[in-house]
Amino acid sequence: MDSAQRVLIVEDEDKLRRVLHLQLAGAGYVALEAAHAEAARELAARADVVLTDLRLPGVDGMALLETLSREHPNLPVIVMTAYGTIESAVAAMKAGAVDFLLKPFSGDHLLTVVEKALSLRSLRDENRRLRAELGRESDFEGLIGKSVAMREVFSTVIRVAPTRATVLLAGESGVGKDRIARAIHHQSPRRDRPFVKINCTALPENLMESELFGYEKGAFTGAITAKPGKFEQADTGTVFLDEIGDVPPAVQVKLLRILQDRELERLGSNRTRAVDVRVIAATNVDLRVALENGNFREDLYYRLNVVPIDIPPLRARRADIPALVEKFAGGVPVTAAAMEKLIAHHWPGNVRELENAIERSLILRAGGELDAADVRLESRSRPASDAFLPEGVTLEEHERALIREALRRAGGNKSQAARLLGLTRNALRYRLTQMGVADANGDDDHSGK
Repeated sequence: MDSAQRVLIVEDEDKLRRVLHLQLAGAGYVALEAAHAEAARELAARADVVLTDLRLPGVDGMALLETLSREHPNLPVIVMTAYGTIESAVAAMKAGAVDFLLKPFSGDHLLTVVEKALSLRSLRDENRRLRAELGRESDFEGLIGKSVAMREVFSTVIRVAPTRATVLLAGESGVGKDRIARAIHHQSPRRDRPFVKINCTALPENLMESELFGYEKGAFTGAITAKPGKFEQADTGTVFLDEIGDVPPAVQVKLLRILQDRELERLGSNRTRAVDVRVIAATNVDLRVALENGNFREDLYYRLNVVPIDIPPLRARRADIPALVEKFAGGVPVTAAAMEKLIAHHWPGNVRELENAIERSLILRAGGELDAADVRLESRSRPASDAFLPEGVTLEEHERALIREALRRAGGNKSQAARLLGLTRNALRYRLTQMGVADANGDDDHSGK
């Protein structure tokens, strides 16, 4: 409990007010005192929770409760009453009180109710911060996204960041997984501790173990001194494992130990070292397919996938493109025709490709503003407006043909077929159900249907 938390006691009986003060101070709280409602209003801004009698001289406790609910909506109020039945307490709860105490009550019960009210205050403050963050038009931690899909991502980031839960980021290359990982770290209590990024693809397999977990002197040829690994360097901070799907099986076992037991052993050592790290992992492939193929440990997958965050590709959130273009253009005017061209592009490289395209177009533009003729796009992806259905084929027929072809290429494996189509497995199964394909909700098979 934070010793700076302040409890405002509103009670006209001096003796009882003093007893409550001593009980709260003994538990580490700062007790503020008011003998009537007017004094309580003046002190309310300094309080974290209010404990008030319902029977007060002048303005009674009910009127004070209504005033505080209006002037300090996030300030929890606990009411005390010893009169009549419980109806007065129920009426106070309806008016906005968070809890009540029937006199006489024990000191332990008092502290329990106060602690519960302070927890509620913390939750209200967090929700208010969440609403403020999501209320921004498009910018969160340097990330641009006003679309519903990205606002859901930001909401999850805000909720998971204060915890130590492991997070698995999924999405195509270039969608911003690195930025999301840094946002989680920056929003967490570990924000002032190390953030260590490990690109699993960039580490050769024979060096990965020593880089991640460190080694002792003489552990291998060339190990002339001991060296801590990335996890030790990130102790008390966050480790970001990018492209986790490329980790070899031998290293997966040691990663599992860190996630389960928070400990490791350096290469060439039998000494167990404790590490306090928060792990965020990222992948641009479907790890469930790797599970099915035997390339990824099932127990490690479930340890990583505590809080999954799927970051949608740019083509699935085209509403974000204008704000991204404005950011990357750095104040250079962009014509409506140029913006239309940028919005229509497929963007297989996602936000990273968009940023590069804007930088290239700005350098090569003819005039002061960025016009459609200045926008230089890679030819490997055609704008969506150039895609037409085959003559005489309906959209539904074309979709069914694409699904059948994807299943054929994937040998009937629905997860792989979904990846080929840019769908989730559940989305593909829904479409298969609509098509009347048998056993669409069953396990992946190799029927080729």
